[in-house]
Amino acid sequence: MNVKATFFPREHGATAMLLSPFGCAAILVRRMRWREAVALVAIVCAFAAKDPLVALVRQRLVWKQEHPETRTAKRWLALELLALAAGGVVLGLTGPWRPLALLGLAAAGFALMAVWVNVRNRQRSEWFHVASAAALSSTSLVACLAALGEVPRWGWLLWLLCVLQAAAGIFVVHARLDARSTARTGESGDTASRRAAQVSVAALALAAIAFGPRPWIAAALLTAAGGYWWELRRQRDVRGVQMPLKRVGQQMLALSIVYGVLIVVGLW
Repeated sequence: MNVKATFFPREHGATAMLLSPFGCAAILVRRMRWREAVALVAIVCAFAAKDPLVALVRQRLVWKQEHPETRTAKRWLALELLALAAGGVVLGLTGPWRPLALLGLAAAGFALMAVWVNVRNRQRSEWFHVASAAALSSTSLVACLAALGEVPRWGWLLWLLCVLQAAAGIFVVHARLDARSTARTGESGDTASRRAAQVSVAALALAAIAFGPRPWIAAALLTAAGGYWWELRRQRDVRGVQMPLKRVGQQMLALSIVYGVLIVVGLW
């Protein structure tokens, strides 16, 4: 068994869903506060703590013998929880502690669910990923609270728009994974993931129509819908399905960045 020397987060898509909403909100608050840096450290530590915690729970409930990475996991988790607790105390003493505490409790609940899902090896569930998108995108709310002491109306709208785009991206990625699987087995027909992706792309397009009076936001939604539609279209082609996942991930990340930029302009 390979020994995992470090527990740096390896889920690049989830990391983007965590940091992008925070970055957008940090720009939109139009001011810099030292509490934002503290909030960012706390957010990253809370996110990073999942992997060592999963390893420790597996050691407790699943593995019969002690694994080499268990001791490393204990050290990482201790440091991350210490930094998280320090950040939480600082934010609670200097900011609006009630909404921050509510978000903290929600984050703790989601973290426990994520650990359970990973220990049970159900982390490929699409709906768990959608719930993850909603939870990770809430970093935009934390940025607002850290900088402004409240969540303005645009902060809630930013969170909703981030969730909408991230959820669509999740279904599109799952559709690609299913397409690769069916290409190997020779099966045909639309999968549930592809149908869900098509619905999510249509939802983006309909949302763009609803945001017609706000052209930059409408443009962001149409850009995401068009990019995901193109990705679904090339999944019908054999060469498109065989495209390396790393390259697909880079393209999806670029689309997410463009989407975020347009949303920031639209909410400015």
